[in-house]
Amino acid sequence: MASINWISTRPAERASADVTGLFVQEYGHKPAGVWSAPGRVNLIGEHVDYAGGISVPFALSQRTCVAMKQNNMGAYRIVSRIGEPEEFQRFTIPVSDVGPGRPQNWAGYALGAVWAGIEEGAIDPALGGLDIAVESDVPVGAGLSSSAALECSTALAAAELVGAEKADRTALMRACIRAENEVVGASTGGLDQQISLFGRAGHALAIDFSQATARHIPFDIARRDLSILIVNTRAPHSLADGQYAARRRVIDGVTSSLGVESLRFAEDAVARSAEWAAAHGPSPDEPIVDSERNWWRGVVARRVRHVVTEIDRTERAIAQLEAGDLREFGASMLASHASLRDDYEVTIPELDVAVEEAMAGGAWGARMTGGGFGGSVIALLPRDRVEQAADSIYEAFGKRDFNAPEFAVAVPCDGARRER
Repeated sequence: MASINWISTRPAERASADVTGLFVQEYGHKPAGVWSAPGRVNLIGEHVDYAGGISVPFALSQRTCVAMKQNNMGAYRIVSRIGEPEEFQRFTIPVSDVGPGRPQNWAGYALGAVWAGIEEGAIDPALGGLDIAVESDVPVGAGLSSSAALECSTALAAAELVGAEKADRTALMRACIRAENEVVGASTGGLDQQISLFGRAGHALAIDFSQATARHIPFDIARRDLSILIVNTRAPHSLADGQYAARRRVIDGVTSSLGVESLRFAEDAVARSAEWAAAHGPSPDEPIVDSERNWWRGVVARRVRHVVTEIDRTERAIAQLEAGDLREFGASMLASHASLRDDYEVTIPELDVAVEEAMAGGAWGARMTGGGFGGSVIALLPRDRVEQAADSIYEAFGKRDFNAPEFAVAVPCDGARRER
């Protein structure tokens, strides 16, 4: 069998040195500082952040590092070292050219966060142009929120670069969400940005999006000789291709039609979703026709059922975590994946196979994490079964001619911070 690929994670000091070296190589002077922010996994509560639901993510040890310094060019210069073999991507973009819908490349995540931070009053508008270098250990397209890691590290850097001894992280969170929604055009909720800014080592964060509350929950599973295995399926993954937005349109539409803040507060939401389905077709630009009416009603009912049951499931899962009942929590993870597969229809064969093989290999629970349509699976399993489970998943992928997956052991870590 070919060697299994484990996601590399640099120690903080090395990552800081690497991004500083890139900055000096690119711009010929030292940065004013280095900041970092983590990717995340979501233990449970998927596709409910934008529906006033509850989610339980934690911040990863895999981080994005940003080196930054002001320039007097009236422009943002940004460079990143990516890929194997090593490549450099760089852009120079006038400050005035950053805003809703622009720039239309990955720099929009970083520069959009600066633009929105200024709009939110969290970043000094006199900041001016910036020189920025980026290094990341968060895999792109793995469903581990590399985008939020880039947004939050850049926003925190820009906020603390000029005048802010202690940045307003809540305002920065709003700014990073706006960057993703308004600049990049991905209609995500706020889960990723919140955990990237507010994560705590050894803890998960229970976020109630309807109540706008969050509390840290101890999640030191190493003391129980358990691990969270990440399986990056390396299947194509994108949240800006319309699939995510299509599901959000259904949930937003039904919620509005029922006159509630969140579907969790609606009685008989699944049955009552039929009225909205009858008035709104699969495409917002085309009316529904008789031949597809029953099919569409069923689709809408399934989408709503996922949101309602996932919120209820997450409430029970939080109680399971607090009681230390990780066996039952694992069962909740598995039920969450089934709902995402059957009702929300955001899984793909690679995700389903990874879950099946993890469970066959002794996992207590497993589920896709992130937006779906690709990305990663997480599995809760005894520490001594991690390598065996990885071997089994790798072999199963090979038999099906899937891309070779890569793996990591997830450790709950701190949120965004200044490194040097």
